[in-house]
Amino acid sequence: MELSIKWNRRAINQFDEAIAYIENDSPASGEKVKEDILLKIGALLTHPQRHKPDRYKTGNDNSFRAFKIHHYRISYRYKGNEIRIIRIRHTKMNPLKY
Repeated sequence: MELSIKWNRRAINQFDEAIAYIENDSPASGEKVKEDILLKIGALLTHPQRHKPDRYKTGNDNSFRAFKIHHYRISYRYKGNEIRIIRIRHTKMNPLKY
């Protein structure tokens, strides 16, 4: 069973906005954060359950997971052969229940 990573449209927009915000101050920092986040997401293909279940997801059946990197919290769902990136938020923002 080969895993795939897919992104929700909202997560793509959040990622693009976060990188653009960082690049506004420092293009090099923006590129570094972008590469690091994408590498960590890509690593999910080898071990999708490496991160703890998302504690902010109500009624989580343990398929919703999250991790932090560079002050960003990436929420994803691992189910079947798909890893879906759901949300990317700065850790200083209040979490939304979903």
